[in-house]
Amino acid sequence: MLSTAEVSASHQKLTPEQFLALPEEDVTYELVDGQAVPKDVPMSPKRFHASLQKRLLFILDAWCQGKGDVYTELAIVLQKQGQKWLPVPDLLYVSFERWPEQQVEDGPCPTAPELVVEISGQSFGAVVQKAADYLEAGIPRVWIVDPQAKSITIFYPDAPPKTFTGSQVVQDNFLPGLKVVPQDVFAQAGIP
Repeated sequence: MLSTAEVSASHQKLTPEQFLALPEEDVTYELVDGQAVPKDVPMSPKRFHASLQKRLLFILDAWCQGKGDVYTELAIVLQKQGQKWLPVPDLLYVSFERWPEQQVEDGPCPTAPELVVEISGQSFGAVVQKAADYLEAGIPRVWIVDPQAKSITIFYPDAPPKTFTGSQVVQDNFLPGLKVVPQDVFAQAGIP
């Protein structure tokens, strides 16, 4: 069997089923326009990224108890320009209403979650485009976390994005009870 890197280099078109059957590797891939594309190509796994992902996982996991689940690096089955798209966000929250907890099959998230979180490691234009793609695919909230700017930008389907920094509290009626203070998250993640 070919490795994902070999399939990616060959530019072979894949179905979602073929993509999901590829062997797991150290690099995370997404299915985009039938191609296995390395996630965040310019981003190598680094401490700040991993630490932010862990801190946000703890916050979201504590908040969503009894309401849903939060996952790291879980593929989602979505549509992008009429084709199946399987992005792999850094974090996602999906309620039990959208994906019941008694679901026993292993595989990607089969429905649009309520929240996707991406920790920025790409150019501003690439991040904004990915947020727009998520919104267009039916995800109601997209957070882009920028470790350099120490900010969390929330993208909405029906309003302009809003950026939170410092002691501004991230709150959203769509995600009732969730409160995140950017400066606390970045401090806990050890980001100077």
